[in-house]
Amino acid sequence: MHVHNYEKLWLGASLLLIVGFISTIVYGAVGAGVVMVNDEGGQVNPSDLANTSGFDDPGVTKVGPNEYEVHVVALRFAFQPGTVEVPANSTVTFYVTSRDVIHGFQIVGTNANTMVIPGEVSKITVNFDEPGEYGIVCHEYCGSGHHSMAAELLVKEPSNFTMQDDTQTQTSGNGTTNATATPTGGESA
Repeated sequence: MHVHNYEKLWLGASLLLIVGFISTIVYGAVGAGVVMVNDEGGQVNPSDLANTSGFDDPGVTKVGPNEYEVHVVALRFAFQPGTVEVPANSTVTFYVTSRDVIHGFQIVGTNANTMVIPGEVSKITVNFDEPGEYGIVCHEYCGSGHHSMAAELLVKEPSNFTMQDDTQTQTSGNGTTNATATPTGGESA
């Protein structure tokens, strides 16, 4: 059987592309240090978040020197709290869950991006080295108001950052809740 030279060329190119694609996937999964989503955040009852530690009063908690935890509740069509303030040069671990439907949680300008599923707690850790303002958006379609579902993350100079004694919540016109940081002095999960 005789195989034409053009057929040999296309077969070789196809095999080379397949090997290249597989190599890219292997490198992305192993070599680049990409961490896949896991269930280390735990589970909660989405209909009973008012009685769930951390999600009963979402906000910022200082858990160590330059270490903070932020509990966030996603609901149609807002994040609670609507504004999160943390100091620069800190490590922030976000615990995010949904009260109603599947949402997304993305901090624009960072690699923080996760799916938020009712009953599941998504855990994502981000280092903020420089002060700045970041948007938090929902990237999973969650209904007719999805396009307006956003929050704000303010990373402040450490000298300008102070923890509040009490959480202050105010509901804005679009139904979002703006909260300031609340220290509890201990870890919560």
